[in-house]
Amino acid sequence: MRTNLGSFLSKRAKLSPRLEAIVEVERGRRFTYAELDARANRMAHVLLAKNVRPGDRVALLLMNGVEYLETYFALAKIGAVMVPLNWRLVPDELAFILEDSGSDLLIFDGEFDGAVSALEGRQLGVRSWIRVGSAAAGPANAESYDALTADAPSVPPAIAAGGDDILFIMYTSGTTGLPKGAVHTHATMAAASMTINMTCDIRYRDRYLQVLPLFHVGALTPATSCFHRGGTLVMMRSFDPNGVFEAIERESVNIGFAVPAMLQFMWAVPARDRHDLSSLRWLLSGAAPVPVALIEQYAGIGIEIHQVYGLTESCGPACLISPEEAIVKAGSTGPAFFHTEVRVVNASGDDVAPGEVGEVIIRGAHVMKEYWKRPDATAETIRDGWLYSGDLATVDKEGFVYIRDRRKDLIISGAENVYPAEIEGVLAGHPKLLEAAVIGVPSARWGESPAAIVVPKPGESVTADEVIAYCRGKLASYKIPKLVEFVEQVPRNPTGKILKRVLREQFPGPAPE
Repeated sequence: MRTNLGSFLSKRAKLSPRLEAIVEVERGRRFTYAELDARANRMAHVLLAKNVRPGDRVALLLMNGVEYLETYFALAKIGAVMVPLNWRLVPDELAFILEDSGSDLLIFDGEFDGAVSALEGRQLGVRSWIRVGSAAAGPANAESYDALTADAPSVPPAIAAGGDDILFIMYTSGTTGLPKGAVHTHATMAAASMTINMTCDIRYRDRYLQVLPLFHVGALTPATSCFHRGGTLVMMRSFDPNGVFEAIERESVNIGFAVPAMLQFMWAVPARDRHDLSSLRWLLSGAAPVPVALIEQYAGIGIEIHQVYGLTESCGPACLISPEEAIVKAGSTGPAFFHTEVRVVNASGDDVAPGEVGEVIIRGAHVMKEYWKRPDATAETIRDGWLYSGDLATVDKEGFVYIRDRRKDLIISGAENVYPAEIEGVLAGHPKLLEAAVIGVPSARWGESPAAIVVPKPGESVTADEVIAYCRGKLASYKIPKLVEFVEQVPRNPTGKILKRVLREQFPGPAPE
């Protein structure tokens, strides 16, 4: 029997029908597993009525909410493919993903009416637009999600996919400046869920705090693991540091995930000490190293911080370190997950000696199938069954991995991946700039922020504010340079490649706050 992710929800609904599956913190809505499964079935029938068939792509531009997850499971049941959209992207960026993925439908929240209106007039191939809430308040061509699902049958649809069939395509920025779609299947997500549940202390009836947006693999995969194990997802529509501790206390949250920037914001909340946090055992944290001092601060109030390292291409899991080892082995991201292999290799593919720098490679049943329509990039990234991360690291004698440099020139700003090439491509169109290079510089608020090193054209005068203003509307806000430096020439090697290492030495930052 082939594994179908939609059947995970159906099976859990039969085993634990009255157990809470989702609690929406801001809206106060609560759904049992039986209710969530019925809602997913209704959405599946809506999609079938829209002539969505196995393999068809459906894009989601949604905030965290029950609609996101019921649509995810509905698509899984009928064999269609989910394309999560990062709602921080501007219309041009969203248009590329919709067109590249060949999405037939777009399901969106009312918060994004403006972006969707900007997309409707383009020839993107999207034939149906479904708005969560009243369609009357949104773009002209949109139908109401609520109205469509209200009268749809709740009987289970026929399961139409599983195993190596595609479950979702999640886009991640590429070094060429254009995003690549990481293709994950029912089998890869099932394997990712299993390795998380076998490695982490996740228990039946645990209540999991969901604050990361579900368009991230670091949110979607743990949410799937939570349902797989039989937990309750306590979901915030978006991250609010002032509301996190209130939600933990009110909903007796046991576990969760927060990136380091979120942990810093949460720690700074003045009212933190007034809340009962005794139910909370641990929080996973990834995307950047967690300072040892912060781990110790949380340990002081009885909360363990477990550092995780992973990729969109690995469906999340790669390495995990316990809070005790995170202090003893400061800077390490730990050994591999249970059903995961991680090696650090040299250019010949041989394991490096302890302390020697090499590339992190990952193998497991949860590694992506391919990059969507990019056989060249797939062949470069997956070799002999191993996922080549591009991240440089060392490993100690006990198998603990220490990440030394980010994949190529990747900037991680507040858990968002930012590739310099994409920003450089935008700046190349500035009429007053001759050339530009982008690097990451330290940011007290976001961990890292992009900085642009630019060369004005001869005889032209341009200010930093003008450079930043030029990027607005062309890039998501987190990709816009926070620092602009002017030089006469960008340093390059003999083959013409920009020497980013030299620029990082010349312009160490930090970014202004």
